Amino acid sequence: APRRRVLADAGVLAAARLLAPALFAGCAAPEAARMADVPIGLLHSQTGPLAPGSTSLRDMELHAIERFNEAGGVLGRRVVAHAPDTRSRTALFPRRAEALLDEGAVALFGCWTSASRKAVVPLVEERDALLFYPLQYEGNETSPNVVYGGQVPNQQLLPAIDWLASEAGGGRRRMFLVGSDDVSSRTTHRVAKTWLAERRIEVVGEDYFDIGQKDFDAVVARVDASGADCILDTVNGAGNVALFEALAAAGVDSARVPMLWTNGSEDELRAVGRGHADGHYILSSYFQTVDTPANQEWMRGFRDSFGRDRIFGDTMEAGWCLLHLWKAAVEKAGSFATAAVRQAFAEGLSFDGPGGPVRLDPATQHCSRHFRLGRIRPDGQCDIVRASEGPIDPDPYPQAVFPGWKCDWTKGGLERGPEVPIDG
Repeated sequence: APRRRVLADAGVLAAARLLAPALFAGCAAPEAARMADVPIGLLHSQTGPLAPGSTSLRDMELHAIERFNEAGGVLGRRVVAHAPDTRSRTALFPRRAEALLDEGAVALFGCWTSASRKAVVPLVEERDALLFYPLQYEGNETSPNVVYGGQVPNQQLLPAIDWLASEAGGGRRRMFLVGSDDVSSRTTHRVAKTWLAERRIEVVGEDYFDIGQKDFDAVVARVDASGADCILDTVNGAGNVALFEALAAAGVDSARVPMLWTNGSEDELRAVGRGHADGHYILSSYFQTVDTPANQEWMRGFRDSFGRDRIFGDTMEAGWCLLHLWKAAVEKAGSFATAAVRQAFAEGLSFDGPGGPVRLDPATQHCSRHFRLGRIRPDGQCDIVRASEGPIDPDPYPQAVFPGWKCDWTKGGLERGPEVPIDG
């Protein structure tokens, strides 16, 4: 068989090795072995337009669980993953989550789009369960039952806009916004437009598309006609492949009109045609090219189990960090119970991840994250052209956009300000 097929099969077998005990627990295992297991739920799409990034995230979580178990488990108990396919359908996420909690899952990890997360949040609040969400997202949300591991705009989008407007970034002054027709893109654009207006950067166009959209020729024509000198891309899922291809087909020069991709990584770039994304930018906290011993060790360990050709991305790194923060909280609490684990959050937690140190902010249950801006290379990797000196503390409610909104779960919780209308 060709080398790539052999490597892919190695990854499938590794995943099956970890999932099989969960799928067949109780069929043949002795009672003592079943009692030693502690189940967790993974909420990921293995089919549909969200599958490419979601399956890589799932594999990384399975790798973390395997490492935990090799070292004796968590509180001496073997962690077992249940990972039903959510099929890229928002309505399936809460149904799968409810089934996982009914089966005894002590925590849930996953969701992809903000719509899928928002569909699950009421359930985990009602059941007093915990959801660990690894994606960058738009902010404007906090929950005592959710730990947010990805970047919010003050850690990702806003520093990138400031760089684009600077001399080093090309002094950009005309931005076109392209996003998915969902709460994430619309809220991110609301935040962006407030920030852009304060910096006298003109929004010259704005378009939204359904997830799975495959034809972006018309919007690329509008971008070209608008005189935009940069593009903000908040499209979710596989539609980004078609967007990059449409830009390349229309001859849009990335040096003249670069695109900022907020939801992507090197892992998703595998599906983009060679040369179609060169010179555009990815906004991230982690890149595979981060040159640290911790990153090299992390990548080497995953490839040993899941295939030497595996590519890494920001969401995979965030998922890895979240599982380790959960493990640290459980061990600090001496319990898997939600109330005890949340108390461990309040006392402060940190983890040295592949992309650098990550701290869980007790006030918001969001993570501090590095800001990194990567320029896409012809080989599908990224040159880091801008980075923060250290992790940036999260601010899910930037006051310029959400005045009066604040959160501190250690001091009474959410403080509400005036309702902020989101376009659409």
